[in-house]
Amino acid sequence: MKPRVLVLAPFAAPWLSKLAESCDVVHEDWRHTGRLQDPEALGARLRSDGFLAVIVEADFLFEETFAAAPGLKFAGICRAATNQVDVAAATRRGVIVVNTPGRNAVAVAELTVGLMFALARRIPEADSYVRSGRWESPTAAYTGLRGMELAGRTAGVIGFGALGRAVGTLCQAIGMRVVAHDPVVPPEEITATGARPLALEALLGASDFITLHARTTGNDGALLNEATLKAVRRGSYLVNTASPGLVDQHALVQLLRSGHLRGAAIDVFETHPIEPSHPLLGLDNVILTPHIGGATDETIDRHSEAMATALLSFLAGKRPHNLVNPEAWKGSGQRE
Repeated sequence: MKPRVLVLAPFAAPWLSKLAESCDVVHEDWRHTGRLQDPEALGARLRSDGFLAVIVEADFLFEETFAAAPGLKFAGICRAATNQVDVAAATRRGVIVVNTPGRNAVAVAELTVGLMFALARRIPEADSYVRSGRWESPTAAYTGLRGMELAGRTAGVIGFGALGRAVGTLCQAIGMRVVAHDPVVPPEEITATGARPLALEALLGASDFITLHARTTGNDGALLNEATLKAVRRGSYLVNTASPGLVDQHALVQLLRSGHLRGAAIDVFETHPIEPSHPLLGLDNVILTPHIGGATDETIDRHSEAMATALLSFLAGKRPHNLVNPEAWKGSGQRE
């Protein structure tokens, strides 16, 4: 009998077919069902329907999920972050957890640089200018909507993992200088990419465009708070496609209102959707996008390949790549 696999994430058809050669696959894409599973009810279903593995993207796997599903052995999360999975509970129950770091690095990097272009060349404002019927003079916009070129400017990348490096590569390709800050990445690794490592405040003072790609743990204060934001160069821009918790929102709004920050582009917010009363909605020098950083077909292709490969390795008794909890693997007696 084939092992049963429940896939609740978006998944590319070729990789579903590949899994189906070895597994009994049930695919219920949360985007199509329009709902997320109750964690305890999901556990009961995993037990009653005999699922050996579950793969999620938006759903939560908590203690009650693992407690209710003693037959579950593999939990895949199609994200880099694992905060929606109780990894400690999975480990106690002997369930290995696998994630997909870097799945959306290209997508988010391209959106980041796209937002930089939009800020520098005032693209949303120019679109509105035409659509609203204000384009009456053939020459007024040439002066009134004058922008700046990215080539020759300095991009400050905060967080230099896979995503930050992808942003740095794109920025260098269009002629920008790149400086980077990441306390866990050795300076020589940053230098090897052509970027220059800097301390946080030095980066803020040196950058024309500051772009965030660091992670938050949930216990950290804002990396860019009222104190650190004082180091930001006047007239610079901020792009945040990483996490709203990285920036003190009140301090950010004040800098934008005063013009110290010339503009910002934000793809991440405390709530989804954004609160109707959020002060960023009232600012003309801000571009807002609805958390679409990773929303590409290629992101789904990438995490589908990575997750299917990991699950097939597990079923063959081999240690999967991107194993989050190696303690569970060691406890299972599987070979490396």
